[in-house]
Amino acid sequence: MSLEVKIVRSQNRQKTISARLVGDVIQITAPAGIPQDRLDEIVAKLKARIEKKLQKKQLNAQVDLHDVAHKLNHKYFGGELKIESIEYSTNQNTVHGNCNYKNKTIRISHRLANMPEWVRDYVIVHELAHIIEPNHGESFWKIVSRYELSERARGFLLAKGWEEDVGC
Repeated sequence: MSLEVKIVRSQNRQKTISARLVGDVIQITAPAGIPQDRLDEIVAKLKARIEKKLQKKQLNAQVDLHDVAHKLNHKYFGGELKIESIEYSTNQNTVHGNCNYKNKTIRISHRLANMPEWVRDYVIVHELAHIIEPNHGESFWKIVSRYELSERARGFLLAKGWEEDVGC
């Protein structure tokens, strides 16, 4: 995804730079006196931030992860787990997912959206298991192994370069 950028230099602005999405255009308002190289740096960061936010919104609109987690919860945990929220995250480039077992929220890496569903489902089961067992001990892995494609999914993720010891 690459959005068009429109830069408006303003004599009224002294220091701040703002960005907002207007349709499919990122509108940047910047001080007239800011050096072009500095402005280019800031625009690149603002553009990346807006594009990540849009990507997250689109991914979460495409797939109802709460529905997927609900089905997996019923199949592998008897429907006993309570989940407050589950959504894709564009901030997770080195981990598959993240579970805050205390407040029962799960974040799934946006990178999993381009992988087979059974791999995404494995990661969701993995994160659901953390609600019961917060660590990666022996009992945790017994819970995760309920998912019949767990070994295959782990192998797939390893083959893609997502090392197991990087995180969940």
